[in-house]
Amino acid sequence: MKGNGRDLPNTDKDSAQEIRLNKFIANSGLCSRRAADTLISEGKVKVNGSVVVEMGVKVSLRDKVLVNNEVISVGDKKYVLLNKPRNTICTRSDENNRKTVMDILPEKFKHLYPVGRLDRNTTGVLLLTNDGILTQNLLHPSKKIKKIYKAKLAKRLTQEELDKLVTAVELEDGVSSFNKLVELQEDNDFRYGIEIHSGKNRIIRRMFESIGNEVLKLDRVRFHTFDKKGIARGQWREVKDKELKALEVYMRTTK
Repeated sequence: MKGNGRDLPNTDKDSAQEIRLNKFIANSGLCSRRAADTLISEGKVKVNGSVVVEMGVKVSLRDKVLVNNEVISVGDKKYVLLNKPRNTICTRSDENNRKTVMDILPEKFKHLYPVGRLDRNTTGVLLLTNDGILTQNLLHPSKKIKKIYKAKLAKRLTQEELDKLVTAVELEDGVSSFNKLVELQEDNDFRYGIEIHSGKNRIIRRMFESIGNEVLKLDRVRFHTFDKKGIARGQWREVKDKELKALEVYMRTTK
């Protein structure tokens, strides 16, 4: 085990409060256990000031765990809904000092992690939490979590394009499709409602680009059971208990 002489986590099994380091990281909401193993093996995890690269190390809530030099926490579970504004990054920090979603939250929520990402100029509902189990469920492809967007396009779609987008579009990372796509008669602009289950990076923008169109504005109005009603752009609120109870995947994994 690598270290700098400071206190290392206890690897004994005599403390019921100790858990494996990869589980500790996963429970923080940062990533899955498998991804945590990768972070550990790459030397990106520190415990009490020392780099840990060995699998099987155990830690407790008394230990200070850092991933990529950021402290993570697995204390009381917190859940926050944010109406993300444009020109904001969905990361804990940005090396180019651009505004992140964490800049919007008060200090008591700075330890939370975004559940998935919206690209810089996409607005709308974003869940942040330190509940690793819930995060893994909401992001796992097998769960097919519903996401609903409103998009303003540069050009109106033809019927052929509408049919293609809900059938199959070939992208560089495979075939993708919208689950639903409808034209919205809200004003004179070309606006569309989109339902999609895929969580691929920039999937909506890339799908429209593939047919020669451009997304001018993109707003996520719903993520699974969460929406942004009552939350002004750039504002946030804590998730209510009744909203958590409505989450089927949450209930299945916390029984």
